[in-house]
Amino acid sequence: MNLLLLHPHQHLHGDLWRLDDRQCCHVRDILGLTAGDACRAGIIDGAMGKAQIESIENSRIEVSFKVDSHPEAPLPLSLLLALPRPKMLKRILIDATSLGIKRIVLINSWKVDKSYWQTPNLKADLLREKMLLGLEQARDTTLPELVLAPRFKPFVEDDLDTWAGPGRRLLANPGDYPAMPCDLAEPVTLAIGPEGGWTDYEVEMLQRQGFACHSFGTRILRVETALPALVGRMMQLP
Repeated sequence: MNLLLLHPHQHLHGDLWRLDDRQCCHVRDILGLTAGDACRAGIIDGAMGKAQIESIENSRIEVSFKVDSHPEAPLPLSLLLALPRPKMLKRILIDATSLGIKRIVLINSWKVDKSYWQTPNLKADLLREKMLLGLEQARDTTLPELVLAPRFKPFVEDDLDTWAGPGRRLLANPGDYPAMPCDLAEPVTLAIGPEGGWTDYEVEMLQRQGFACHSFGTRILRVETALPALVGRMMQLP
C-alpha cells in the first residue's frame, strides 16, 4: 500500500478522516507510524495529499488530510481483453489499474471457457476491490471504467466503435503480422485475446471495426505476461 485511499464514508468533519481496519493495520504494523507522523493519501476519484496521524486509540486511527496534488494523467490506452482465467483475473485487474489504464472491457471469446463467466470473481464489489488495490500500488485515485461483455458479436457490432472512440485500434495476435508499434503517445485501443489468440472469425470482426493486427514475437505468452509487456512496449509511460 503506497497510498492511503480514503473512501467518502470515512470522512468525519473538516480535514478529519477515520481509517478502516486494514489501513490501521498497515499504518501501525507495516509503516510503524505514530501520532504526528504523515504519509501519502488520496480520496477515491479525487485529489491527493498528505495524511497526518492525529490520534491512535486501540484499533482506531484518525488522520487530518490536506490536498497538495492531483493524480498522474491516465494512460491514453483503452483495453479490450478476452476474459482471463478466474485465478488470474484479480492479478490482471490490479496490474492494469496500476499501469494507469482507465477504460477496460472484459469480453467473451470462443476460447474463453463458459464457466469463467460464472465465477464469483466477477461480482462488482470484488472487481472494484482489486482495482482499488491497483490504485494503492501506483499512488493513483481514479478508478477505471470497467465493462463486462459476455456476448462477443453484439458488443463488437453494436457498441465497440463508440466505446473505442477516436485513435488507433491495435489487435495483438500471434501470426505473420507487423510488429507492435513502440512509444505511442496518442490514444490507443488495444485488444488482447485469450491464450493462443483470437479465432479467425473474431479477428475478422475486429478488423471490420478498424483494428489492425500486430504480432509481439513468436512466443505464446500468458495474458498476465503479455499485458504489461505490451503496454511497456507500446506506450510512453509517465
